[in-house]
Amino acid sequence: MKFVHSLLLCCSLFFSSLAYSQEAGTSSYAYFGFEPDIITNYISTGKKLGYVRITAEVMVESQSALSSIEHHAPLIRDAIIEILGHQREEDIKSLKGREEIRVLCQEAVNDLLVQETGKKLVSKLLFTKYLYQ
Repeated sequence: MKFVHSLLLCCSLFFSSLAYSQEAGTSSYAYFGFEPDIITNYISTGKKLGYVRITAEVMVESQSALSSIEHHAPLIRDAIIEILGHQREEDIKSLKGREEIRVLCQEAVNDLLVQETGKKLVSKLLFTKYLYQ
């Protein structure tokens, strides 16, 4: 009798996890990372040059969006470099400024993609590495 209960429990867990995975499979997210790292100067005070080095990744909702991101990667990369190059040293070095820059980059990338493809493709833009000097 214990064997039958155990077998029924295992079967119910298997089928419930299978149903959950099928429901979750309707929206599969994909990530695209820009290689190599993005390195550019920012507006610094004084005579010393400052630079920022980031690794950026974008999250998209489908494989077709991923292929569009890959196709437009040089244009997206240029937009991110342009935004970073116009930031002040205080914004680059603060956590609040860093988050504002990330949101600004995400909005600019989506605006650019709307111009090129007619759709906002980026769900999230992430800085996975963020170094400054």
